[in-house]
Amino acid sequence: MGEDWIEKAVCRAADAEDLFVQGTAQKQAAAICTDCSVRTRCLAYALDHRIEHGIWGGMTERERRRLLRRKPAVTSWRPLLESARQSAADRSPAPVLAGPASAV
Repeated sequence: MGEDWIEKAVCRAADAEDLFVQGTAQKQAAAICTDCSVRTRCLAYALDHRIEHGIWGGMTERERRRLLRRKPAVTSWRPLLESARQSAADRSPAPVLAGPASAV
């Protein structure tokens, strides 16, 4: 997997120390990833390379370990994560668009 996604990561503008925190601060740090366009690729990279520390793809160290234990046979996470993301997007309800106000 190429690493061109790194240039597009939202966290590039953050202080690296903010992403390598302990305890409850990890949830706050993971919020940086919420709107990142390369979140899935980042998480796949961390899982594929068994990166143990820091926030990657919006997941804490503990969350990634749990995922790795649940699916030990996965050797390439990107296809699985992208498929799951697409399935979730397909299931989410369409946004309700506000129509024009009723004519009086």
